[in-house]
Amino acid sequence: MKPLFAVKSFGLADIFLLLLWIGIATLTWHFMHGADHFLELTREALGKYFKVRWLLILHITAGGGALILGPFLFWERFRTNYWKLHRRVGTLYLLAILASGLSAVVLAFTTAYELNWHYAFSLQVWVIVWIASSFIAYWTAIKKRFKLHKEWMTRSYIVTVAFVISGSLVKMPFIQRLGDFSEILTTFIWFGWSVPLYLYDVILAFRKKG
Repeated sequence: MKPLFAVKSFGLADIFLLLLWIGIATLTWHFMHGADHFLELTREALGKYFKVRWLLILHITAGGGALILGPFLFWERFRTNYWKLHRRVGTLYLLAILASGLSAVVLAFTTAYELNWHYAFSLQVWVIVWIASSFIAYWTAIKKRFKLHKEWMTRSYIVTVAFVISGSLVKMPFIQRLGDFSEILTTFIWFGWSVPLYLYDVILAFRKKG
């Protein structure tokens, strides 16, 4: 078995994945740092989320865990040399999505509807796509259809990253000047996962055709 961190065999793919992980970890830290005030767990800090504060904390922390764990599952060297650990990390990733996704369902049916129905609906669809793509990835792994497993894991992680990217974009001043916050956020939620998924499947189609 080749050492996982052998410098001489550390290729471009490994470097790219490392840089990707650093970028995602930085984005995750920045996004979650913006929610630090929720940890005060006071009515003043949480506002409308006070009654569902533990679900909110679970949603944020489990979602952050899925973001950090995801890139390890695409690391070919890690997957090949440490496949048992890869499987455990994959299980943790799936559990993190399940915890974050189910708590998001409750939040979408409660606090999100206080903003407006189309914002809540966009969140519900996002969560359904997130959980469904992740469990299809799990099912294909159980069936040992590893090519399909990799494709569905990619879809799952695209949706995982999408919400953080969308949430970060709507905080930018030039985006906020486009209109009402709730309308902008709803648009970016749809845009954040649907467009990348579409582009990914277009790329897959061209690869299979070639």
